[in-house]
Amino acid sequence: MATPSLLRIVPAQNEPVGGLLTQRAFPTVALPDLNPFLFLNHHGPQTYPPGNAGLPFGPHPHKGFETLTFIEEGPLAHRDSTGGAHISGPGGVQWMTAGSGIVHAEVSPDSFLRDGGPTHLLQLWMNLPAALKGTPPSYHSLEPGDLETLKGPNWTWDIISGEAQTETDAVDGPVPSLTGLFTSRVHLQAGAHFTCEIPQGRTLLLYAIEGKVRCASQELHPFVTPVFDRSGGTLTLEALSNAKLILCHGEPIDEPVVSYGPFVMNTEEEIRTAYSEYRAGKYGTVV
Repeated sequence: MATPSLLRIVPAQNEPVGGLLTQRAFPTVALPDLNPFLFLNHHGPQTYPPGNAGLPFGPHPHKGFETLTFIEEGPLAHRDSTGGAHISGPGGVQWMTAGSGIVHAEVSPDSFLRDGGPTHLLQLWMNLPAALKGTPPSYHSLEPGDLETLKGPNWTWDIISGEAQTETDAVDGPVPSLTGLFTSRVHLQAGAHFTCEIPQGRTLLLYAIEGKVRCASQELHPFVTPVFDRSGGTLTLEALSNAKLILCHGEPIDEPVVSYGPFVMNTEEEIRTAYSEYRAGKYGTVV
């Protein structure tokens, strides 16, 4: 039976943001991207004391791509220029389509600033093709109960977008991906064996949020990214401890990528235009 080939394992890069512990899985010199996945930052885990300044992501713009944020510990307060606002709790996710341009803030709520507590979250950037970069911006907040879930022996599979199936069940995630992305989070108890099918030709993103798993005779753990070929087939994981992982796949986008700061476009001229639009206030403001 065919299995995706694990080509190499790439360590994350330590890039703290202010007082927030941050490991950048990609882009790095060793791993520029996992097309169509552009960027993955792993923040924490850490504990903030009472009277803290909270997360350092005040209002800032984006254009030309989508973001998916996994909230593992602590609250995350989102506000954006479309009027979207939500405080997500542990196990929730936030999906934002920046599209033609948006301003948003990802900060800690007042109660967290006062009392402190644990923080652990990951943010993934997902590219849009040129034909979709002008899509109107939008935002989805989903708590754990909003996600479609499949269950097996000692494992739970939370589906965010795309279709997943087992021998006995099939579900579609609640977020309708513009580009047909499959996105999910897998929970494994120690000793669990988990398998799923990866379609041929798609890029597989597998990343351990916590714990350790064995995959293709290699041990995977947080702060390393396995790089697979696109041969597809049966992905098999064995949990060496209790573990959680991001499991996503998508069609590569065969277009130039020009990224600068918060914008991801196809040409440098489009980047200049994005900055001009933002300075002119065309992406709105966060209230």
